[in-house]
Amino acid sequence: MNEPLTRPLDGRVALVTGGSRGLGAATARLLAEHGASVAFTYVSSDTRARAVVDDLRGKGVDAEAFKADQADTSRAAALIDDVVGRFGGLDILVNNAAISVEQGRTVDDPDADIAALDQMHATNYLGVIAVIRAAARVLRTGGRIITVSSGLGTRVGVPGLADYSATKAGIERYTMGVARDLGHRGITANVVEAGLMESGMEPPDPQVLESLLSSLSLQRMGHPDEIAAAIGFLASPAASYVTGAKLDAHGGYNA
Repeated sequence: MNEPLTRPLDGRVALVTGGSRGLGAATARLLAEHGASVAFTYVSSDTRARAVVDDLRGKGVDAEAFKADQADTSRAAALIDDVVGRFGGLDILVNNAAISVEQGRTVDDPDADIAALDQMHATNYLGVIAVIRAAARVLRTGGRIITVSSGLGTRVGVPGLADYSATKAGIERYTMGVARDLGHRGITANVVEAGLMESGMEPPDPQVLESLLSSLSLQRMGHPDEIAAAIGFLASPAASYVTGAKLDAHGGYNA
């Protein structure tokens, strides 16, 4: 609790999944500004990942990008081993990587792409579990696990979002269980329910987007930096007694 206020994460190592754009990149930047060394994963764009690495190193911290598809759960342990081998340890895990597909299609839609939906479940649910399990072996005492969910993890609200909502609800409950399992090691596990934002993910169907925006108390999309601030709090020493909690950063979707 006595760390300098300007660099409260000095000496910590953070891993942000899906960190090359949107909320992931905003979170990586914030953690770096707070003094953490930052590893992050990405799937496709080497150029974009390298630009984020350069940006983070420009803030005076060590940083590295790791190419990894979260849907391939068999690679989770190797990813964590690579991060620990590169940085010497792990203190903060931010489960941010996710995909969104087939939004607006109801469960009885005969044209729904079932393979794409299965890929989303593998990425958003099974992939998160695999990374948490692998990281739990090596997280240091006082570590942080922060899982990025969505307001749709609590309340669906409109048709055509059953599969996406299910992946978010699942990782929320899993993270609560993790808080119970790892609390004896001083490790906290919490959820941030993110709202609609310019995140680089596939945008919702326009009608779905209109319905969701109209349901928000603030009546606007959020900025990635606004959600990253919530993640940064849970990663900080100020949140040392917060675990098994859900922090809503979605513009009042549940109000």
